[in-house]
Amino acid sequence: MTRGGLRHYISGMTDDLPDDDLRLDPDFAHRFEAQQRPACQLYLISPPAIDAGFRDSLARAFDGGPVAAFQLRLKGIDEHRIAAAAEPIQRLCAEAGCAFIVNDSMGLAKRIGADGVHLGQEDGDPRDARALLGPTAQIGVTCHDSRHLAMEAGEAGADYVAFGSFYPTTTKEVRHRPEPSILGWWSTLFELPSVAIGGITPDNCGPLAAAGADFVAASGSVWNHPDGPDAAVRAFVAALAR
Repeated sequence: MTRGGLRHYISGMTDDLPDDDLRLDPDFAHRFEAQQRPACQLYLISPPAIDAGFRDSLARAFDGGPVAAFQLRLKGIDEHRIAAAAEPIQRLCAEAGCAFIVNDSMGLAKRIGADGVHLGQEDGDPRDARALLGPTAQIGVTCHDSRHLAMEAGEAGADYVAFGSFYPTTTKEVRHRPEPSILGWWSTLFELPSVAIGGITPDNCGPLAAAGADFVAASGSVWNHPDGPDAAVRAFVAALAR
């Protein structure tokens, strides 16, 4: 379903949005003919803190294989410092053909000319981000384990929705644990891409891709890999190709 179709679908069921308290049938997607979607891709997220050497770590990650997007996610740091740190990373992403996404701040995304912004539920409306960043910006929205929030994000013009955390993670506090079936439900009904996030490794990403995720997001499993980020990316690429 296209973004316009999504708006039409939601407008016809405004008072009947999905009840997130009702468990989703894990076999929901199997009752429909599978859509032809591109292969699941890797979406990298920065570590919580970076130093001057991080650009080299990211370059090494890119050596491991294709990365669709990179999100700069730095919490509790002045935006002037984030902007300064972003410059060499942003150039590297452009050279690698990887979308450069800023977490949380549409203002910072505009300031540095990022390819897009990822918004949490408390970070503003996708409509405002679109008005500020323009029609080509990639706007993602965190939807946790909520079908309702995902449909609202699609109605508001998001370019992708993110569900998670699917697995335990130390990157951030986990309060929502969706079942993989939400990915199948989403991919069956809508064309808008979904990102699976939370504790994802090369060993556990396969079921999420099979369930319907268009992207799997990874952070610690790449930056903390014992053989380096390039080995981690190679492992992800191989796992997602199965």
